Amino acid sequence: MEITNTLMIIAFTFGALVLAVLIVFFLYMIVLDRNQKMHSILRNYPLLGRVRYFFEKIGPEMRQYWFNSDTEGKPFSRDEYEHIVRSAKYKRDVIGFGSRRDFEEEGYYVRNDMFPKLTEELKVDPETMALTHKYLLIKDPLFTQRVEKLEVDESSAYLLHDDDAVIIGPHLEHPFVLKGLVGMSAMSYGALGKNAITALSEGLAMAKGTWMNTGEGGLSPYHLESDVDIIMQIGPGLFGIRDKYGEVDWDELKRKSEISQVKAFEIKLAQGAKVRGGHIDAEKVNLEVAEIRKVEPYKSVDSPNRFHQFHDVPTMFDFVDQIRETTGKPVGIKIVIGGNDSAVELAKFMSETGRGPDFITVDGGEGGTGASYQELADSVGLPIKSGLLILVATLIKYGVRDRVKIIASGKLFSPDRIAVALAMGADLVQIGRGFMISVGCIQTLKCQSNICPVGVATTDPHLQKALVIDEKKHRAANYVITLRKALFRISAAAGLNSPVHFSPKNVMFKDDRGIAHSLESIINEIKQQQVK
Repeated sequence: MEITNTLMIIAFTFGALVLAVLIVFFLYMIVLDRNQKMHSILRNYPLLGRVRYFFEKIGPEMRQYWFNSDTEGKPFSRDEYEHIVRSAKYKRDVIGFGSRRDFEEEGYYVRNDMFPKLTEELKVDPETMALTHKYLLIKDPLFTQRVEKLEVDESSAYLLHDDDAVIIGPHLEHPFVLKGLVGMSAMSYGALGKNAITALSEGLAMAKGTWMNTGEGGLSPYHLESDVDIIMQIGPGLFGIRDKYGEVDWDELKRKSEISQVKAFEIKLAQGAKVRGGHIDAEKVNLEVAEIRKVEPYKSVDSPNRFHQFHDVPTMFDFVDQIRETTGKPVGIKIVIGGNDSAVELAKFMSETGRGPDFITVDGGEGGTGASYQELADSVGLPIKSGLLILVATLIKYGVRDRVKIIASGKLFSPDRIAVALAMGADLVQIGRGFMISVGCIQTLKCQSNICPVGVATTDPHLQKALVIDEKKHRAANYVITLRKALFRISAAAGLNSPVHFSPKNVMFKDDRGIAHSLESIINEIKQQQVK
């Protein structure tokens, strides 16, 4: 009995102390909130205002997982995100019941053929296989974790037939031959961590026939972890090939070009999400990133808005020629189209001189970035479909379309979007965020902050541990293989034996009144609107 009374006294005393501490704490917070000068709501509603800030803080996650519908999230809806994840994790891309697309809205549609191609009629590389791992979903209970089995999967790599291979710079000493139409868009080491870059490098190599673009941050050891083909991007900051004065180190460029995996060079004039040079915050610029970029560590890095080595089309072509002569490899430019006449000077000079880049990458405003400014991402530069059509129409008008390959990028993460881009005139397509999602990105929208919780867009060693290379590399491979398989599937529906044969006649545009317009008529209309 005495023990019971003692325990009750101890419990009561402990409870009273806890209550007293809480009262003192709340009183302290009330006084603190009422006297602080930064937050108006806390001065009038101490404590209660903090509840408001708490819900505001978790708002993005609540909207993403609870309140947004499956089709309305941005930049990627839940449907779009899960489609990429299913392709990468399970190598499956089937749906049930029906499409969630709003067919009342205007948009592009692939024109189906009354007599589609049979599987055996498709012109696919019959020999090249890809060996990866994929998950088999066994059970998906409500309250416990999914039960999944990881299994080895060997399938066709769904590469193009040798006859249909895309060749960039066919007349050069080292042409770039591609048997896959889909590659990884420019994503720098520094913007992405070493585990992410390594997983993508190894995964793309497993998929075969594809490439990765280094982004303007320079060529890192992690890009070279496998034998995947590489396009090395050169931005206005000249990261990776600059000397101590910030000028081009031509000897270093020559050394980079002698690396067997480096197949081409891309001069970045602009990017869709930021029509300017790149930016990386100081906390991401660790010693290794600084060494690769040849900049000072732990200081924010900004590229200039443009190259100071050239200022117009003729001097830009001089720069292109000098890089090509130094490396012996194809050289392209990356641009963003701003209006109907944006590519006129470029195409006209190509026509008059016979000079020009070996490829042009056109990026749309809906493309992604590690860090940008809201006004640039939202409102500067046209989306990819508009920009691509203008570029193609301009090159055709001046008779130089066949001299250059076009790579399209800007949220082209699904086979139907890729097919439409190919029909509009693209020869190849690059994807950025789709590959990020394949290796674990969950769209927290914190790429610029170095606190990516899944280890993708961060150089923080602790956070990068979340990304297991040996698991995620298979997802990257599965994603691109599934895309290529689907491209052949949609080609068959259009009556084509290969996706390389997509042309304007294979796509229709339905306006908001339900009237269909041919893509050919839209291209002709753009040509007529251009400044002569």
